Amino acid sequence: MKKSFVNRRFQKLLLEKESNRIVDSSKIKTIGIISLDEISRWIDIKKEVDSIYNTDAKIFSFLSSTKNKPENTLHFSEKSFCWKGQVKEASLQTFLEEPFDLLIGYFNKKNLYTELAVLHSNAKFKAGISKVNQQLYDIEINEYPKNTVRFLTELKRYLEILNKI
Repeated sequence: MKKSFVNRRFQKLLLEKESNRIVDSSKIKTIGIISLDEISRWIDIKKEVDSIYNTDAKIFSFLSSTKNKPENTLHFSEKSFCWKGQVKEASLQTFLEEPFDLLIGYFNKKNLYTELAVLHSNAKFKAGISKVNQQLYDIEINEYPKNTVRFLTELKRYLEILNKI
């Protein structure tokens, strides 16, 4: 039942954000990443981003089950959001309020809570894997998460074309 309330709020917020979207043209210096924990377990996306973009990216991963939640603040779950779709976990709220120059949504499955996190982010430019929700991103790359280097080099190529790097 909570999911249906959150989904309705998500759809409303998505329409509001899309109608007010302004694409920022500033250079990229800071990068944030939102991913799924299952992807983060077999790919060190942060390490790959840091090596390709010469930056110290920050990452938050979604955990579908909080039973074995690690004791660090780099994970969030369904419980991080209230019934109205607002963030109630302080560490996630701090991450989303940070004005990253680039936010990478590194997940290829529809997930209400990761999409909601991307939507709530104050990032100036958002990029992600295609076929999730094109309304969330300023640019989408059609690639599988296991092809991390190809995704990141393709993204870098487009960012160079857009004169953001």
